[in-house]
Formats: sequence, structure tokens, C-alpha cells
Amino acid sequence: MFMGEYTHNMDKKGRLIIPAKIRDELEEKFVITRGLDNCLFLYPMPEWKKLEEKLTSLPMTSKNARNFVRFFFSGANECELDKQGRVSLPLNLRDFAQFEREIVIVGLANRLELWAKEKWDSYLGEVEGSYEDIADAMEELGI
Repeated sequence: MFMGEYTHNMDKKGRLIIPAKIRDELEEKFVITRGLDNCLFLYPMPEWKKLEEKLTSLPMTSKNARNFVRFFFSGANECELDKQGRVSLPLNLRDFAQFEREIVIVGLANRLELWAKEKWDSYLGEVEGSYEDIADAMEELGI
């Protein structure tokens, strides 16, 4: 299970060090793809396989399903850590997430999200002001 928030710098070659706590939870290979809100999603392979099964079972007759599957799979890259615990982030994904230097890694139970620091700070500013409203909406979902 992933949790916590970590900030690291991406080097000039597009490599990002993954914190040791997180490395222990990752297997040899994992998948990074476009996420929602202009961040990247990083899935350990077992979690990716579960999601892959769900997405490939969506009806091809649904335009929204086709669009989402295209968006999600076309950006997917199988990755692995180097000996220093770094992952090379593909250029198309760095461009999508608007990464420059500082990247925030956020643990969300079964996946990680990678955010450009400025976007993460902006997102937190928006959400913190409406945290009670979000909590009320979660109650409707039984949480």
C-alpha cells in the first residue's frame, strides 16, 4: 500500500528517484501512464493487470469507453528502476504532466501519482478550501 507525499527533483535526462519506502513496494517492472488532472499514474504490475482487465472489458460501442481506453493505454509505458532507484520518465509523459524539475510523488493505496510541484500546490489550494464539502460527498458514498 502506498501512502505519503514526497518531493524530488527530476534530472536533466528525465530521471526521477523513487523514495526507498516506495521502492520496497514496487516489483521489478511497473507501468506509468497519463493520469487525470494532468498528473501521471504509476501502477505496480499486479494492480495494472487488474485495471487492464476492467478497461478491456468495457463495451467498444461506448464512445466514452473508447476514448478513455485510448487515452489511458496510448500513454502507458512499462518501466523499471535503475540501480540508483531512478525511473526514466518518457518524454511524452513529461510533456503531458508539464514536468520541469520538482515532482511530487503521492501515494494513493494501490497506485502512485506524479505531479509537477506547481500543479500539486495549486490542486491542494483548491481542495483544502472545500475539504468539508468533499467529506460530505464521501458520506453519500458510504465512507
